[in-house]
Amino acid sequence: MLNVTLFIATVLIWGTTWIAIAWQVGPVDVVVSVFYRFALAAVVFLAGLALLGRLTFPRQWRFVVLQALCLFSFNFLFFYKATMLMPSGLVSVIFSLATLFNAVNARLFFGDRVKPRAVLAAAIGVTGLVLLFWNDLAVDIDPQVLQGIGWATAGTMLFSLGNMVSRKNSAEGVTPVTANAWGMGIGALVLLAIIQFTGTPITLPTSTTYLGALIYLAVIGSVVGFTAYLMLVARIGSDRAAYATVLFPVVALLMSTLFEGYEWHLTAVIGITLTMLGNLVMFAKWPVAKRNKEPDLGMGTPAKS
Repeated sequence: MLNVTLFIATVLIWGTTWIAIAWQVGPVDVVVSVFYRFALAAVVFLAGLALLGRLTFPRQWRFVVLQALCLFSFNFLFFYKATMLMPSGLVSVIFSLATLFNAVNARLFFGDRVKPRAVLAAAIGVTGLVLLFWNDLAVDIDPQVLQGIGWATAGTMLFSLGNMVSRKNSAEGVTPVTANAWGMGIGALVLLAIIQFTGTPITLPTSTTYLGALIYLAVIGSVVGFTAYLMLVARIGSDRAAYATVLFPVVALLMSTLFEGYEWHLTAVIGITLTMLGNLVMFAKWPVAKRNKEPDLGMGTPAKS
C-alpha cells in the first residue's frame, strides 16, 4: 500500500510542477530561479529534520554530491531553459523518456536485465503521450524548439543518472531523505557558485504568482515530491518507479485544460487510453507458473538492489 501511495503522490505532485515552472520563467534568469527553489527547499528540509531529531550526516559524501549535480542543479537548469523555448507540456513528454533511460542505465551500471515487459509498457506509454500532445508536436519545428528538445533531453538524461546515484546511495546505507536534504543544499551552493562566476544579478520578484510558484516548487515539488519518488526507486526499482514520469504529463494536461484553455481532441483521448494500458502492462500481476519461476515484482514487493 505504501508503494501505491508513493506512486500516486509522485504523479500528482510532479504533474502540477510544470505549470509552476512556466510561471517562474521570465522575471529573473533561470539559474536564479532554480537557486531560489533548492535553497528554500534545503532550508525547509534540513530544518525540519533537525526539529524532528532526524538530521544525520551521510556515511559518505561523494555520491550525495553527484546526486546533487544530477538531480538538484544542472538538470533543472536544462528543464527551465527548455520551458523558455517550447510549451511545458512538450517538455514533460520528453521527460517521460526517463522510463527508457532508467532501464538502459540500470543495465549499464548495475547489470539489471532489461525486461521485455518494461520495454513494452514504456513503448505503449510514450506512444500514448505522443498522441496526447499531438497538437503540440505536430507544429513546424523551428530552431528554438529544436534547442528546447535538446535541453529537455539532456535534463532527462541527468535525471536518470541521478536515479542511478540515488540507488547507489541507498545501497551504501544513505536514505533518500538524508541524500535529498543534503543534496538540495549542495545543489543550491553549486547554483550560487554559477551565479557568482557568471555575474548574474540576484533579484527576487515580488509578484504573488512567482512567489507562490516558488514556494510550491520548493516545498511540495522538491522536498515532498523527490522524497516520495526516490523512496519508490529504492523500494520497487528505477525502471518501475520512472513510469510515474509517463503518467504525470496526463496531470499536466489536465492542469493545462483548467488554466491554459487546452482543447481536447480524439488523439488526446486515444493517448490517455494507451497511457493507462501501459500502466496496466507495467504493474499488473500476471499469472506465472508456481515452479521454476521467480515471483513478479509488483507494486507491493520491494525490488532487490
